[in-house]
Amino acid sequence: MLRKQKKYHYIYKTTCSVNGKYYIGMHSTDNINDSYLGSGKRLWNSINYYGKENFTKDIVEFCENRVELKKREKEIVNEELLNEKLCMNLQVGGGGGFVNEDHMLKCSIAGNQKQKWLMENDENFKKRRKEIGIENKKHRFKFPKGTKIWLGRKHSDKSKIKIGEKNSINQLGEKNSQYGTCWITDGIKNKKIKKNEVIPNGWKLGRKV
Repeated sequence: MLRKQKKYHYIYKTTCSVNGKYYIGMHSTDNINDSYLGSGKRLWNSINYYGKENFTKDIVEFCENRVELKKREKEIVNEELLNEKLCMNLQVGGGGGFVNEDHMLKCSIAGNQKQKWLMENDENFKKRRKEIGIENKKHRFKFPKGTKIWLGRKHSDKSKIKIGEKNSINQLGEKNSQYGTCWITDGIKNKKIKKNEVIPNGWKLGRKV
């Protein structure tokens, strides 16, 4: 799908106030205050880790149209900038957007092939990708406060004892979900009733296992 012409075209710089790292990109929009921070992978790993409130965006310069914008980003986000320690950009500027889905697919395939070749033949590229992978891994398993997740992990014996002791207190008397109930069976089926209920004919206390 062709990109609709927007009203504003500008180069921006998004900076993390915690570590000073920054990302430079281009943006076209009809709303100058749309709160856009950028779309870089490393940038969003950092935003997810530190929170949006720790990032500020500054408009570096405006351009007349999208063509000039791409050209300017290519001039600013160059190989020299990518080698700066605080830079979070992963590739030189000037790419931006696709003409249509077929173009997007072709670019994706070509990009993957190029990266594969660089990984096999360019030690500097391989080293940089490894460093990026390590940094992304640090951020990947950080979850927002309050997130409950327990995947592929086990409680230690010590933790199990503590949990058991806590549950024995939390589930005393009316706190226990089974409080005031009992099992009855007809010899085939089991069901739970309240202790003050009358046991139906053909049923008795207990349950068949």
